[in-house]
Amino acid sequence: MKKKKRQLRQANNVILFPGLGERLLEQAHTYAESYQYNLACEAFADALRYIEGDEIALSVYAYSLYEIRAYKQAKKVCEELLAIGPTMYFEAMELYLTISMQLREFKQVEKLIETLLEEGTIPENQIDKFQRLKKLNAEIASNQFLQEEPEEQALEEFSIAHFLQLSESEQLQAIYQLTDTNIRPIIQPLITIIQNEEIHPFIRSLTLVLLVEQQVNVPIVMKKFHYQRTVNPAQLALPTEMPEFRKVAAYIGMMLEQDPTTLEMVQQLLAKHAIVTYPFEWLDYDSEDVAESYVDYVHMLFGKVQETDDEIVEFLQQLETYSELL
Repeated sequence: MKKKKRQLRQANNVILFPGLGERLLEQAHTYAESYQYNLACEAFADALRYIEGDEIALSVYAYSLYEIRAYKQAKKVCEELLAIGPTMYFEAMELYLTISMQLREFKQVEKLIETLLEEGTIPENQIDKFQRLKKLNAEIASNQFLQEEPEEQALEEFSIAHFLQLSESEQLQAIYQLTDTNIRPIIQPLITIIQNEEIHPFIRSLTLVLLVEQQVNVPIVMKKFHYQRTVNPAQLALPTEMPEFRKVAAYIGMMLEQDPTTLEMVQQLLAKHAIVTYPFEWLDYDSEDVAESYVDYVHMLFGKVQETDDEIVEFLQQLETYSELL
């Protein structure tokens, strides 16, 4: 007796083996669970060509797309998910709103959250979450001026000619506004600011910190306090993570272990001054001598007269003057 052959389906001239979609879907979930989101997205896309996605599949697919920054695709999948009225509707809505924020659709996000709140459809235990999301959306929108401006205008804003016309407080504010913003369109103007010795050391350091935080891989010739060094932000630690800072902080911690009030004040000075000198730290001074001089300097501020290393203390006073820009 001949065995009965299973019938194979065909779509777009591709033979579909029984259970192919399900196996691809299972593989997609496995990839997502092991944080291999690129592979997960490929498997989900393949699977959904053969079978219809359910709530769980669409949720994980949308999240995987979000993780690989494929925001437009993620938004479309979220819209499909919300259209079927998932059990976890408000969790899906939260993801949809987060994706929309990444796409800088701030007005749409604000309007949608306001509608949900006004209609009273949000469960009471999730109202705070959506109100926080609304607040976050407003904060991000106000800080995204660089991405919303034409690139040419952004380049002009941070050109050295325009930047030098600003007051130091205006320069400082301009740099602060770049926090949490993609600075790559204006890397060259920022490098020029970092290298210009007419600009306040504190402002130049903060600008360098922006490049370090975004791992900008470019050599920069840095001159400060008559010292010169070529640095690469992608390989540079942040000011409070520099090796010399850690040594000085450790010495101070041991010296003032029994005096927490003085310790706190010295630590604040240390952190401020580390930004001013960045990336040179305390130049040629010995770590232990610097630590002792910080303690002596703070004691002097409290009126305690004692022997000090005048050269280092004078240098710390200079750093304090620079850090007053804060």
